[in-house]
Amino acid sequence: MSKDEIDALAAIDAIIDDFSRHRREAYFSGFASDATFLFPTAPHRLDSRAAYESLWADWERDFGFQVLGCSSSNRRIQIFGGTAVFSHDVETTLREGDTERTVLERESIIMERRDGTWLCVHEHLSARPLEGAS
Repeated sequence: MSKDEIDALAAIDAIIDDFSRHRREAYFSGFASDATFLFPTAPHRLDSRAAYESLWADWERDFGFQVLGCSSSNRRIQIFGGTAVFSHDVETTLREGDTERTVLERESIIMERRDGTWLCVHEHLSARPLEGAS
């Protein structure tokens, strides 16, 4: 594994770890301010980290949203110069009010090296198909 792959994966793993522990401030520090986000539950693309932070705050206020855990599997990293493309399967356990649920998704995270630091510039989540589905 190259140094760029190792460094990009370390930044990605920090994002995943902060998300899995609901460390909101640390989690958002892994994203560039101009990052974009596509989520299956959002009606439109989020065009900045601030827009996602606002949506997250709405989830907490309106639904009692809390991340209880998150695991990453089927991981792949590709480096293209100063850009890293990471894809994986995600299993997230959430709490909304008194209800806990587990969500299975696939995710692509695009990282860019800026001033020597890898930052997420795009995140795209989609529902993971059930095993054996065609």
